[in-house]
Amino acid sequence: MKQLAPSILSADFICLGEQLKQLQKLCIHYLHIDVMDGM
Repeated sequence: MKQLAPSILSADFICLGEQLKQLQKLCIHYLHIDVMDGM
């Protein structure tokens, strides 16, 4: 079974808490966090 992991990079960080709650309601269990270190 394939699973989707939405990227947190496209989130609106001003209302990040509310957006994470919405993902929980949709049964999203994984997030893709892209570390951008400038290298």
